[in-house]
Amino acid sequence: MTISTPTAPATVPTTDEDPFSAAVLADPLPFQHRLREAGEVVLLERYGVYAMGRYDTVRSALLDWQGFESSAGVGITDFRTEPPWRPPSLLLEADPPHHDAPRSVLAKILGPRALRELAPRWQADADRLVDEVLARGPEFDAVEALAEAFPLRVFPDAVGIPQEGREHLLPYGDHLFNSFGPENFLVRHGAPHIAEHSAWVIEQCARERIAPGGFGAAIWAAADRGDLTTEQAPLVVRSLLSAGVDTTVHAIGAILHAFATHPEAWAMLREDPGLARVAFDEAIRLEAPVQTFFRTTTRDLVVGDALIPRRRKILMFLGSANHDPRHWRDPQRFDLTRDPSGHVGFGMGIHQCVGQHVARLEAVSLVTALARRVRTIESTAEPERHLNNTLRAWETMPMRVTFA
Repeated sequence: MTISTPTAPATVPTTDEDPFSAAVLADPLPFQHRLREAGEVVLLERYGVYAMGRYDTVRSALLDWQGFESSAGVGITDFRTEPPWRPPSLLLEADPPHHDAPRSVLAKILGPRALRELAPRWQADADRLVDEVLARGPEFDAVEALAEAFPLRVFPDAVGIPQEGREHLLPYGDHLFNSFGPENFLVRHGAPHIAEHSAWVIEQCARERIAPGGFGAAIWAAADRGDLTTEQAPLVVRSLLSAGVDTTVHAIGAILHAFATHPEAWAMLREDPGLARVAFDEAIRLEAPVQTFFRTTTRDLVVGDALIPRRRKILMFLGSANHDPRHWRDPQRFDLTRDPSGHVGFGMGIHQCVGQHVARLEAVSLVTALARRVRTIESTAEPERHLNNTLRAWETMPMRVTFA
């Protein structure tokens, strides 16, 4: 797939389907299949935006930040013409050079040294949580008991924010990711409460609210050194709290559901716990917690046979790219023998998720704790989806385990 400056007009296939409808959000795979088959680029008529669903197309566009900018917003709103409802993210919604300093600072703070220090602590926390859950019996809701409980237990501690008020984090993140889509029923549902949730999150980003020794304190220390400005520091802390909780919750939900529906994979993991990292990335490929992100063209571009004019929104379907049979063998199968490392579930290029290694450590710690104590995992009822304009999420996931 090539992206180039146009030399001649090109035609673009169209669809009147709504990818933000309740039906598609609940089960996106059929729509994503039709999108991929329609062409490299498809015009979504009801929104007037272009869509990409094939792996090679999405990956190439993600890598081309000069042609597909993030600084006009990664949602449907164009920040060049419409003001955002909150100050834009310095990582997700900025391009070089404004993106460079915050990214560099956070990459160091969340780097290998921090993970080495966190690993034994988080493994111990995961062991304690699993023991608590299993002590209540072999049946539980895996979303509430594990997928939500563990990130809300360890990640805010690592950032350095207090225990009180953490119930604001999930609804804040839920509305944030909903707001990347159109102003539909999901956005309207969260709108009456977002001011309260947002005010709490912003308050936690202030220097005086941050406990010493954590990610947040390290961000403020970077501001003291001059690596960031004092105006940038709270926005970088906010990025951790905005993108570092919900996405990890749904990533853990994805890996737990994958194991519950693929018992042979769970048996493989128990035999070889080193597969936990492969299992995490394969679950992200299979159920990409972040399904979509928008970009905006900076100039007229030809993608394949399609002409995309300048200053048009592009909706990139990360989840669809991760299911493209042009790139993946048997893409709907959770397969611990494949190499899933090329998936785009965390994006690609300069905007690839800077916190992905932290999320991976959380998931691996929890899965490892379960594998030591649980022989089998199975669903006891159909899991219920939590609809979100951007995220592939779960509301409930009833499970039964047998003890090892």
